[in-house]
Amino acid sequence: MRVFVTGATGFIGSAIVAELIGAGHRVLGMTRSDTGARALQAAGAEAYRGDLADPDSLRRGAALAEGVIHCAFDHDFSNFVANCEKDRRAIEALGAGLAGSGHPLVVTSGVGMGQAAPDQPATEDVFNIDAPNPRKASELAAAAVAAAGANVSVLRLPQVHDTRRHGLVSYLIAVAREKGVSAYVGEGSNRYSAAHVSDVARLYRLALERHAPDARYHAVAEEGVALRDIAEAIGRGLGVPVASLPVDEAAAHFGWLAMFTAHDLSASSAWTRQQLGWQPAGPGLLADLAGHFNG
Repeated sequence: MRVFVTGATGFIGSAIVAELIGAGHRVLGMTRSDTGARALQAAGAEAYRGDLADPDSLRRGAALAEGVIHCAFDHDFSNFVANCEKDRRAIEALGAGLAGSGHPLVVTSGVGMGQAAPDQPATEDVFNIDAPNPRKASELAAAAVAAAGANVSVLRLPQVHDTRRHGLVSYLIAVAREKGVSAYVGEGSNRYSAAHVSDVARLYRLALERHAPDARYHAVAEEGVALRDIAEAIGRGLGVPVASLPVDEAAAHFGWLAMFTAHDLSASSAWTRQQLGWQPAGPGLLADLAGHFNG
């Protein structure tokens, strides 16, 4: 099928483009720049000029395709609430572009949306509408688009990694380098779920091909890696000490990242694996962290 991919030149998006083309699909990849257009063409995709802040460009792009994968997101976490609202508007525009077609739309969310209660692994059958995380706007938009008749599924992401990038852990590395200490909060027993970018890209393709309406999938290879273990790996890699911080010092040390350093973001993917036959095969988060520092 011809697939419109937002975020097509990004870390995850570029892996999705390669996965789709390798499986025989044609890709219409969204980009804002000449550099991005050249990268997409070199990868075997067709470039499409568009922008998350331009709903009309999203609507037109979706209407040109037989399926849509929406993985673009503005990762300026200092404006997280506003960016979640931007994503809501983007999903609504993509849904409008697919209206009445029956073509699949796969949108992106975070595994935290599936936590029924704090410190419990997130599951696919849960959408905690009362969660304080503003990223719930993406899933609320997906539900609204589905109610209007679109074929929508949600793919929830953990920390997606390779040896270059590691989701929120990349920001932990930057803070440790700046502060000269690799820190965690309290006992550091709270966990991050994780998956290698190649496994995540494959899951997006499988979700698109299944085009099951209203499904929620978890791109989780590791249910939970303790923050203390992550901090120790960063400390070894940078050659800096590792330290525990009390909760009331987290904001001063981590800045905006503090909202993610004391929460458990573990998640299960048992249902996803059963439904799609997805079996992650990539390296684990700690292995990729070691490769990051030793590469």
